[in-house]
Amino acid sequence: MNDPRVTTIILTKNEERHLRRAIASVAADSDSVIVLDSGSTDATEAIAREMGARFETNPWVNHAAQFNHGLRLVDKDAEWVLRLDADEILEKGWYRRFAEQLADRPGAAGFTFTRTMTFRGKPIRRGLARTRQLRLFRAGLGRCEARWMDEHIVVDGPVAKLDIELLDDNLNDLAWWTDKHQAYANREAIELLLNERREESTGLTMTRQARIKRWIKDRIYRRLPSGLRALAFFLLRYVFALGFLDGRRGFQFHVLQGFWYRLYVDIRIEEIEALMRREGIDLPAAIRSVTGIAVGQVDDVAKRPRTP
Repeated sequence: MNDPRVTTIILTKNEERHLRRAIASVAADSDSVIVLDSGSTDATEAIAREMGARFETNPWVNHAAQFNHGLRLVDKDAEWVLRLDADEILEKGWYRRFAEQLADRPGAAGFTFTRTMTFRGKPIRRGLARTRQLRLFRAGLGRCEARWMDEHIVVDGPVAKLDIELLDDNLNDLAWWTDKHQAYANREAIELLLNERREESTGLTMTRQARIKRWIKDRIYRRLPSGLRALAFFLLRYVFALGFLDGRRGFQFHVLQGFWYRLYVDIRIEEIEALMRREGIDLPAAIRSVTGIAVGQVDDVAKRPRTP
């Protein structure tokens, strides 16, 4: 069997701090690295070109739309696509283990890695922080779900596991982290509101963990009272999923990411719904007024009032 040809896609905006490290972790084993940028004003482009990557630009809408645009840039003879964030590092030896596993699972349409996050320089390994993510898939058989938040790669075919760690190691400070999560909160609020008015069924495959997470989020979490569900989520992660074993950094992370962020999302939802009631406007208009994000005519059902 010939060695599988991999094209790596990295989405960027002002990633001069991380990009060199990310490209270096995959360049030797990638036939091509595509850096798709959405308006960097730092040295991102210069670093990408210096590292031998193909640099392209596209206006940002959301992560799903940007990544799916990146898929259209992949050469027609590409066999596999790897999605990598600019602040992530793929474990050494990943390609060799991928090739070996592919020989054993030739029918696999995609492979998952174990993603570990760091917070203020410390890996967070408990409290549901480590996840299995589908990041490597056959060209033409996968795409990113068209969602505003919590989007996953889905593929047409079976998914196999790779014993490879994907380290999310962002080097920015806490102010950057909170700003990023405020932006995430707007997208999360949009996704939760839209999902109350439509259901998506693709028929494609995502990871088992992602399916369970999606079911819990859609069937349980979003039906709990606003505010209370943020507290319940924090207790699940920090107490029952043993997040407290990550020490002081873990406490900080789980409070901020597992409670503060979720509570912030709920408050944004309340603001959007209050504006709809007060002004008598539809959901896309209210979202744009509160968050500044234009979702367009997402669905006819998105314009329907909430049922009591």
